Amino acid sequence: MTKKIAIVGPESTGKSELAKGLAAHFETEFVAEIARSYLEKLTRPYNSQDVESIARLQLDAEEQIKSNANGFLFCDTNLLVIKIWMENAFGFCPEWILSSLKINTYDLILLTDIDLPWQPDPLREHPNEREYFFDLYKNELEQSGARFFVVSGFGEVRTQKAIEIIQSNPN
Repeated sequence: MTKKIAIVGPESTGKSELAKGLAAHFETEFVAEIARSYLEKLTRPYNSQDVESIARLQLDAEEQIKSNANGFLFCDTNLLVIKIWMENAFGFCPEWILSSLKINTYDLILLTDIDLPWQPDPLREHPNEREYFFDLYKNELEQSGARFFVVSGFGEVRTQKAIEIIQSNPN
């Protein structure tokens, strides 16, 4: 049975790198963040319908890639990220996303700490609000009762800490 592990957290906290590193270590698949490739193709500012499309595409990618996974499926984002994005960018989150968030669960969630330096990127929007967003993620995870762990450290140290968390939490 494949265990789904979501990696969530504020912008520029190493989620993508961690997902790739964990997939390589466990010789399995990871689901890339769809938002990046979607937004790079837009020739206008994104809107709430775009974010909803990203959410659907992200869920579809998880389902498609899950069949190729080898024990674990690492997800470089999940609907919690979409929820927080929608609420902060547009002041609301569609009910279908909130409902799906309750149904589409993960065996474990890794919350990336804000201890990495900010990496500028044209798609990133909140360089000075990482602590605010980290607290949002942490509070949401605590309130939902999800099994989550904060992962910190630089480069391989962060990946190794995540590996240790995964191995010491088999269920």
